[in-house]
Amino acid sequence: MAKAPVLTPRTDDFPRWYQDVINKAELADNGPVRGTMVIRPYGYGLWERMQRDMDARIKAQGVENAYFPLFIPQSYLTKEAEHVEGFAPELAVVTHGGGKELEEPVVVRPTSETIINDYFSKWVQSYRDLPLLINQWANVVRWEMRPRLFLRTSEFLWQEGHTAHATYEEARDFAARIHREVYADFMENVLAMDVVLGRKTPKERFAGAINTLTLEGMMGDGKALQMGTSHELGQNFAKAFDTRYLSKDGERELVWQTSWGSTTRMIGALVMMHGDDNGLRVPPRLAPTQVVVLAIKGDDAVLAKVREVGDRLAAAGVRVRVDDRTDTPFGRRAVDWELKGVPLRVEIGPRDLENGTAMLVRRIAGGKEPVAIDALDELCPKLLEEDQALLLRQSRERREARTTDVRTVEEAAEAAAAGGWARIPWADLGPEGEAKLAEQAVTVRCLVGEDGSVPASDDAPGTLAVVARAY
Repeated sequence: MAKAPVLTPRTDDFPRWYQDVINKAELADNGPVRGTMVIRPYGYGLWERMQRDMDARIKAQGVENAYFPLFIPQSYLTKEAEHVEGFAPELAVVTHGGGKELEEPVVVRPTSETIINDYFSKWVQSYRDLPLLINQWANVVRWEMRPRLFLRTSEFLWQEGHTAHATYEEARDFAARIHREVYADFMENVLAMDVVLGRKTPKERFAGAINTLTLEGMMGDGKALQMGTSHELGQNFAKAFDTRYLSKDGERELVWQTSWGSTTRMIGALVMMHGDDNGLRVPPRLAPTQVVVLAIKGDDAVLAKVREVGDRLAAAGVRVRVDDRTDTPFGRRAVDWELKGVPLRVEIGPRDLENGTAMLVRRIAGGKEPVAIDALDELCPKLLEEDQALLLRQSRERREARTTDVRTVEEAAEAAAAGGWARIPWADLGPEGEAKLAEQAVTVRCLVGEDGSVPASDDAPGTLAVVARAY
């Protein structure tokens, strides 16, 4: 009998394959409350790497980190009508505390525009206080009816940036800079993910925003996933919270604002965009462990050489882990590292030692070959960069091959149903066509220019709508 595969093949059942990878690669478990998750150490290690890199990029834009409370008075959310309407179905509300009914219910943070604006209105007094650029790393709660680990959970981790500016142009340009220089650059150059940058339609905008910029990625099954968003809030929240500053001319003016966020959903995207039937494939620039050095047997000479190779690779700037757990069968350990998507495996046994070689296994490009042990510290960094570029190229080629240019709503729906994306002139589709697509579970992911740029307005000439089924 053929041996059963470790994972459900992607072509058999993509959602089951996804769950299998989350489980077998030890990324996360379901939490005890429906819709929550426990992020396991390997999954959290990926998030820590994402967080560290993103945090540096955010701070390079002049933004400072702060922290705001988890509990928000319910009355705060009602101050901005579109905002409360947009989040009402997802809110978790606390009515009792300390054994007593609260005088005013409090909402568990779904996002922090309202509470941050309450403090911005106190902190901003003069044009000298602007721009005010704040970010926080936190958890948020949005009660999810159809949870899926990392993609849609009732509680998830994220960063949320909030800024206040003196003019509309400053706020607009800052939202665009975060969109491009923080999110897009990180996703392409670290996560090796091809993303389409565009603006949301009015129907898909963030509740309370005047414009939402998005990054959309195509997953392995052809569906879209929203990877991050940057919002122009205009003066909607400034009006609701009376956030004003004294201008150089001595006038009391409302500020212009932005907010922007990215989440642990990026881990789910990592699985679905780069994973294969053997598990994860982690981009080398992200990978907590770039190379694992495995001892095939518990021979003293082998163990000594494995540790020496590990030290040499670390000295060469590689994030390396030595696996000398020879009380666990070698085959099982190799499969575990394969599932976890570590880019390179270096396998050394007694016979390799005699030949002065190691077996080098490439997780991303595939294949294995014997390599001189003395060449590893020079070869591995080169291969890691090759594999980083390969993942980005593969994700881009998938999107391009599975995106169709169409002219009608029916053609757009057919392309999405076939597991791909469609581009259609927004002038041909419009809100009416968008509503028809929604009846078939197809959404307009974003609006883009003919040259791939982000349109300056919804009705800019030549604007195309990118439509797809989405997570």
